[in-house]
Amino acid sequence: MSGSHHHDPIEDNIETHPVKLAAGVAIGAAALVVGIILLAQFAVGIYQSRSLKDDPSLKAPDYDESHFTTFANYFKDKSGDLFGVPMEAFIKKEIESLSLAPLSLEKGRVIAVGDGIAEIDGLKNARAMEMVLFHEGEGESLEKAMAKDDALYGLVLNLEEGSVKVVILGNGARVREGMMVTGTGKLLSIPVGDDIVGRVVDPLGVMLDGKGAISADKDMPIERVAYGVMERSAVNFPIHTGIKAIDAMIPIGRGQRELIIGDRATGKTTIAIDAIINQKYEPKESRPICIYVAIGQKESKTARIMRELEERGAMEYTIIVNTSAADPAALQFLAPFAGAAIGEYFMQKGKDALVVYDDLSKHAVAYRQMSLLLRRPPGREAYPGDIFYLHSRLLERAAKLSKELGGGSLTALPIIETQEGDVSAFIPTNVISITDGQIFLEADLFNKGMRPALNVGISVSRVGSSAQTKAMKKVAGKIRLELAQFRELEAFMQFSQDLDEDTKKRIESGRRYTELLKQGQHDTMPFERQVAMIFGANNGLLDGSIVETIKGLEKTFLSFVDQEAKDLLPTVAKERDLSDSTQATLKELIAKFVSTHPTFYIVKQGN
Repeated sequence: MSGSHHHDPIEDNIETHPVKLAAGVAIGAAALVVGIILLAQFAVGIYQSRSLKDDPSLKAPDYDESHFTTFANYFKDKSGDLFGVPMEAFIKKEIESLSLAPLSLEKGRVIAVGDGIAEIDGLKNARAMEMVLFHEGEGESLEKAMAKDDALYGLVLNLEEGSVKVVILGNGARVREGMMVTGTGKLLSIPVGDDIVGRVVDPLGVMLDGKGAISADKDMPIERVAYGVMERSAVNFPIHTGIKAIDAMIPIGRGQRELIIGDRATGKTTIAIDAIINQKYEPKESRPICIYVAIGQKESKTARIMRELEERGAMEYTIIVNTSAADPAALQFLAPFAGAAIGEYFMQKGKDALVVYDDLSKHAVAYRQMSLLLRRPPGREAYPGDIFYLHSRLLERAAKLSKELGGGSLTALPIIETQEGDVSAFIPTNVISITDGQIFLEADLFNKGMRPALNVGISVSRVGSSAQTKAMKKVAGKIRLELAQFRELEAFMQFSQDLDEDTKKRIESGRRYTELLKQGQHDTMPFERQVAMIFGANNGLLDGSIVETIKGLEKTFLSFVDQEAKDLLPTVAKERDLSDSTQATLKELIAKFVSTHPTFYIVKQGN
């Protein structure tokens, strides 16, 4: 119709829908406010990142400066104002109003527990090997929980998508579902100080001998990266075990890793304890600090070892890290790492340390148990895939440090138990390939009365004569050759009537050397006396001797040397060498002893 009025649809919309207009304005305003809030939070976050960046205790994520630059450049291209206030002034105002109160530690709750493993929800920033604290009382503060003598800790091992899995370092029955857990922000460490020497501790540093706490100088991390090649020096100084067969043929150097391997009850622990006892003959200023780590051993055995060390005066330079067979697998898993951490404390101070892991077979079983409970996939013999890495990172911590780092050392004597002499099983082959040699003890030799039951053919030290004194190096070469020839000819001993005189002589010589190398339990011998005896054997002292009397002959000869030339052996100990004059004196003494002690020798026909 020509007379009708035309309506603008936009005007109609505004007039007829005032509510829609108001809603649009409100939404726009709300969006602007939300944008301002997000902007302020982003600015605060940047400031926190900058303040956390240099605080190692809080371990903030790495901060990238480019984030702030990009953010600032974006706003430079815009109007730069916010409600009439310059953007820079707005951010500065927000930063000034920021509270720098300490951040509260993360809290979580136990959602499942069983078999010494707890699954925890809420610890989103937990790290592997971090300690967490279980709160047994409702509403209990962190300080109050940590102050308890029996505070219950856990160790984070599995970091999963929605939760973390923790091994309980204590009695798992004390943990229940719904229990509050606090992350400590601290990786597992053990308190160590000079006072720890002579004490018995557990892997968490708790004293077990009832003699009170120690004053710790520092916390040593249970896990750490081993020293690199450039931080080490060559292994060239011996750690004497006091056992003639080992010090002469399989020498161990300070900083070396020498495996002691053999079946059950073949004398593995005895060799390690003898090595500890023998350190009493070392000068006090260079005497190694010894650490005996009992992993899942019977407590009666550990108590017997402690008593033996005390009686022989060895406990004054020894530390025992004890976990019994009744302890949780988590503590057995941590025990050798705790021993290594204590050893590293003394190594970093420029001292020498010797650590015995008794034994890593039980350690592997404890780690397998934990890994299966953590639902990690099993591999060969049901061990987890990283079992090799577990032992290699432990044993790599043994080192001889360079002079720049103090020149300290950590020597490792791991023990492995075999089944029926099978060295080709998984754990034995792993540890053999990690270590610098092995002392192989054979059940057959042990049953024949050979002590130590050392198989000279399989046993080896990859450091070798570099770890021997000059004196021992001069006399020890012949003994291995004699024994190797004797082992080859031993099978023909029953047919001795058919052998030529030269072969008979070699067999008789081998029998005498074998008898000479026999040693009783804890009957250690200082290296200078070993040198005198082996030198004597190489130079006619045992020729024509009655094999059954060699033990008595050895004792009598060493007493004879002490009487006739009392300064001779102390000189060898001091110089660590056999000079020409010392050798000449020893040869004279040997000749004199043979002529004056006929009871030890076979009377030759015609005499």
